Amino acid sequence: MQNPLTFRQIATLWREDKQKYVKRSTMSAYSLILQNHLLPYFGDVTVLSEESVQKFAIEKLDSGLSQKSVKDILIVLKMIFRFGVKSGNFTHQDWEVKFPTYHSSRELSVLTVGNQRKLMKHLTDNFTFRNLGILICLHTGMRIGEICALKWSDINLSAATISVNKTLERIYDSYATPAKTEIVISTPKTANSHREIPVGKELLKILRSIMAVVNSDFYVITNEATPTEPRTYRNYYKQLMESLHLPAMKFHGLRHSFATRCIESMCDYKTVSVILGHSSIATTLNLYVHPNMEQKKKCIDKMNKSLGKF
Repeated sequence: MQNPLTFRQIATLWREDKQKYVKRSTMSAYSLILQNHLLPYFGDVTVLSEESVQKFAIEKLDSGLSQKSVKDILIVLKMIFRFGVKSGNFTHQDWEVKFPTYHSSRELSVLTVGNQRKLMKHLTDNFTFRNLGILICLHTGMRIGEICALKWSDINLSAATISVNKTLERIYDSYATPAKTEIVISTPKTANSHREIPVGKELLKILRSIMAVVNSDFYVITNEATPTEPRTYRNYYKQLMESLHLPAMKFHGLRHSFATRCIESMCDYKTVSVILGHSSIATTLNLYVHPNMEQKKKCIDKMNKSLGKF
């Protein structure tokens, strides 16, 4: 009887099949998860049990990874497992991985209203093309890869919209010999990420004065024919925040801040979800809609008022 295939062998077959159907950047992310997490732990096993997967998840949480990161890793693990089941190399079984309460989800990093005003004032008063990119993020909630890929031609002044139709990222090919990285400009993260975002009056006024003199085919944050990559732009952003004595916050926090301000302004959740390019409104609700006690009290009061006296 032929020896069963190891997880490593099945993962290799899965990767060869999967790369036919997904973006290179997506496959690169899957490959990194394989190399850094799954193969070192499961590489030589021939059976995947719920017990071993549960133990793996807890160890990853205890190592400092967030629940979201561990869930992303488990998604790749399940794809490989399903491939193994379909090819007859694994026996079908349903896993129910549990996450302990002490590993609760981390709070989002968001600018306070005061700090956001301070940052936006500095960006407006000290114009550079890189500063403009950060300002656009705060006005639109665009992702860093979308900002790096943004060209002047993507901005429609007459319609007052920004078209998000591509993203820029540096991808890592761990299977190349030798392993290498390269910058790739591709379609946005998901189908919903391909979107038109309205431009508010304040930002539109700034853009209108600039776009009269720029080359429409240049990238916005470099104003050149060549773009900059997210890693370089993150470093600039980090130095800027330090120089303004603002709290350290990841670049993605600008997107969180935009969404939070929208929710605080009582914008309807569906509209916020579409502007952000989320795949579903549930993503927006889970990330940003966390009623405080005052909101809860108002909800109870409204309910009681609707009942009237009895």
